[in-house]
Amino acid sequence: MSEPTELETYRAAKDAFFRDEPESPLPASQRRTFRGLTYYAEAPALVFEVTPEPYDDPEIVEFGGDTREYQRWARIRFAVDGVEQSLTVFRQPYSGELFLPFVDAGAWSETYGAGRYLDLPVLEGGRLLVDFNYAYHPYCAYNPGYSCPIPPAENRLPVSIRAGERLDPDEGAHA
Repeated sequence: MSEPTELETYRAAKDAFFRDEPESPLPASQRRTFRGLTYYAEAPALVFEVTPEPYDDPEIVEFGGDTREYQRWARIRFAVDGVEQSLTVFRQPYSGELFLPFVDAGAWSETYGAGRYLDLPVLEGGRLLVDFNYAYHPYCAYNPGYSCPIPPAENRLPVSIRAGERLDPDEGAHA
């Protein structure tokens, strides 16, 4: 048997957190029968190293559904199935963490309707790693007690990103 990949290890740890930890977004009643999150198969074609195109004057924005502030920091470009796509990356003003909220064409049918998120590491030379295999649903997808940032219109993709977390096809779409 081969060693698990980094992605498989990450997913197993996330499933364990959702099942076992008191901080899990799942209500206790759901944790007892939790079998794990549903994921797309690993998609190497949806991993990109991109050069961010920072905005000249990053404005502070608040997303609908959340009151946290972010800077509209930079635009990134990448190709899915040979077609160029672009998204805006947001930066948390105090921590500097980079946040990519997005909605793709699979929303409502394959993924959470209000979107998914991706945290972006900075690579050497200032490039960003955009690995959609790590795309995740916000906690509000699992528990209505959470408030989650809604991706802005500029981060709605006309293509499906079939990587990362997905809806369980047996359970139907989440609100």
